[in-house]
Amino acid sequence: MATLTHTRLEAPSVRRLDLSRLGPNWYAAVMGTAIVANGAAALPYRLPGQLGFAEVVWALSAAALLVLVAGRLVHLTRHRAAARTQLLDDPAGAVFYGCPPMALLAVGYGTLVVGGRLLGTGPAAVADLVLWSLGTLYAVLVAAGIPYLMITRHELSALRANPTWLLPVVAPMVAAALGPALLPHVPGGLRPALFWGCYALFGASLLATLTVLPVVFTGLVHSKLPSAVLAPSLVLVLGPLGQSTTAVNQLADAARTVAPRLAPGALDLAVLYGAAVIGFALLWLLIALAVNLRSRPPFAMTWWAFTFPVGTCVTGSAGLYRHTGFAGFAVVAAGLYGLLLLAWAVAAVRTGRELAAGRLLHTEASR
Repeated sequence: MATLTHTRLEAPSVRRLDLSRLGPNWYAAVMGTAIVANGAAALPYRLPGQLGFAEVVWALSAAALLVLVAGRLVHLTRHRAAARTQLLDDPAGAVFYGCPPMALLAVGYGTLVVGGRLLGTGPAAVADLVLWSLGTLYAVLVAAGIPYLMITRHELSALRANPTWLLPVVAPMVAAALGPALLPHVPGGLRPALFWGCYALFGASLLATLTVLPVVFTGLVHSKLPSAVLAPSLVLVLGPLGQSTTAVNQLADAARTVAPRLAPGALDLAVLYGAAVIGFALLWLLIALAVNLRSRPPFAMTWWAFTFPVGTCVTGSAGLYRHTGFAGFAVVAAGLYGLLLLAWAVAAVRTGRELAAGRLLHTEASR
């Protein structure tokens, strides 16, 4: 007697974009792209096509910012439960809320110093003023809000701290470093407020970083990194170092017109502080690279950590060269920019490949 076997045909599955998984960590790609353009504009050396390349990369960062902001608006409106959990109940994800304000600030600054030739100085300055204002407000809210959640809501152990804890508190430093570029474009009566406000942002972020950084190092020594995928996060330590060096050099330039009596002291501070901090940044970079070579982390969005922090050291070293004339700082800036370009190219290609393959921000669903 014959037996009939029935085989159930399953509907083929497709991959659909899942914006509920679109976290603030994606803004790291915008930051990392913008700093490539901004770093090219800051370099002491000029090569044929350098500014044109910077303009193309800046335009790419601006487009990426617009797309990402649109995606995040969908995330925050249609996936409110996921967004709430991400901020209030996921301490590992909440710290990445430091990325959006830095992306706004970096793209805004690039609009002024790189995109000005394409847009015109007036429109570029207005765009930067809007993005700097929004980014600074966002940065202050994050720098206060995330530590508040850490203290009152998040379940954390200082012995398991890692460098991502620095992201919320470094955001005001980015505002301090990029705000002085707006001074020639605001009314004279507002310039002292902008100048001293940037110094206040510098101090707030610096002292907050000095509070968090020893905790981070303690966590790294005590508990090590919980997984290899977090190894690139070690490079995040360079962010406050390079950005604070950039900030004091930018503010030293601004002091010449806003506070001329303090300008010599501001310049001395910029050079002495900046040289010491860049020295430590280079030491830490060696440590971070050695750990990553040993860990061989699999690809993840954490690979973007190799871009923005390194870029801040490029702009910081370029500022030191501008104020000292010492060729060593120019060499450091150029060498770090080469590393930045390599890291950006690898991270961008791998991110694009993973998106195209449906392994990022996608979920399987039956037809």
